[in-house]
Amino acid sequence: MSHPATDARSPRRQAGIPFILVTIFLDVLTFGLVIPVMPALVQHFSADDASAAWWLGLMVASFSIMQFLFAPVLGALSDRFGRRKVILASVAGAGIDQLFMAFAPGLGWLLAARLIAGLTAANITAANAYIADISGPENRARNFGMVGAAFGIGFIAGPALGGLLGEIHLRLPFMVAAGLAGLNFLYGLFVLPESLAPANRRPFSWRRANPIGSLKALARHPAVLGLAASRTCAVLAMGILQTVWVLYTTKRYGWGELDNGLSLAAVGLATAIVQGVLISRIVRGLGEPKTILLGLSLEAIAYIGYGSATGGLFFYSFILVHAMSGISSPAIQSVVSRTVGADEQGSVQGALASVQSLTFIFAPLIGAELFARFTATGATVPIPGMPFYFGGAMLVLAVFIAAWALRRTPTPTPVSAPIPAESA
Repeated sequence: MSHPATDARSPRRQAGIPFILVTIFLDVLTFGLVIPVMPALVQHFSADDASAAWWLGLMVASFSIMQFLFAPVLGALSDRFGRRKVILASVAGAGIDQLFMAFAPGLGWLLAARLIAGLTAANITAANAYIADISGPENRARNFGMVGAAFGIGFIAGPALGGLLGEIHLRLPFMVAAGLAGLNFLYGLFVLPESLAPANRRPFSWRRANPIGSLKALARHPAVLGLAASRTCAVLAMGILQTVWVLYTTKRYGWGELDNGLSLAAVGLATAIVQGVLISRIVRGLGEPKTILLGLSLEAIAYIGYGSATGGLFFYSFILVHAMSGISSPAIQSVVSRTVGADEQGSVQGALASVQSLTFIFAPLIGAELFARFTATGATVPIPGMPFYFGGAMLVLAVFIAAWALRRTPTPTPVSAPIPAESA
């Protein structure tokens, strides 16, 4: 039987790509919308600053925990029932979540909304599986790069739009997000085709769908397990960077809100351009393995550069290096998607997303501890850039693990003619 994941030229399959990109963009956008207004909303219901800080920490942790728990579940459900139903259900859930936020009368309701948000954000597993289904060898890395670009653009637009709308009314960002999710659901309901053929579906199993079981399932694919470990090191470094970026630049360079906002926007925009435009050309020239190793190496250099930069302009110069390192993630996704079978794309993507969510729970704790320990008054060895050096070390480790894993990936085989997408 011909492989269903290769019909990149089918108009009905192509109709799914813009929807998936819009869905991911809206996921990140709605997450970003919360950043500028959530603290004020929590403070509105809190007795004091200490109580507000406790509730904010609980909500951030609950979001990541829900992703950790449900990413494998949604992935396994998409392997059983198809990607379309899972994606549409999660988009509808995201809209409901935003309405919860818009009209929440207290902190308990806000916490419930963050739990729903974490669950629905786990739809990245089905979205990545959809991309794997519809991509052939010639465009797999490019399509995953477009996913990364959509993520980057959402990361830029979310906080900016949230801050703008929040100035008008504190609840307005959530109402706008709910409306966008509703439009996205209607668009997908009438336009999005299914990508997973019935012949490639498999029964749902809680043994595979729970986080521990999904990680054990990766052991059947040593190359994928190795790439997952490599990606975990990179995600740990990224989580540390996100935690200490503002603290570091404020302390070392005296940057304010505008400087930090522009620098983070520059990272997101440059990475989106690299992943959306350059990734396919680089993969064609170097191949996926070299692209992965080059990207991780550049990212390690960027982190070491951030930590050692003696001035703001010098720090900015490493943003371009950091952006170029964005070529590794789409290439890793491409290798993973061609290594596993069509009937387990969702489960594998769920396991990867679950690991990433778990890593994001611990990364802020590590980053904050390193920054505090090496910048504290009276520190034996004051090294403000230590969190970045630690991230760089994790990325060097990621390079070696990826090199080991890539030697165990199967050689790509010629792909047969595609079959048409099934109807909704």
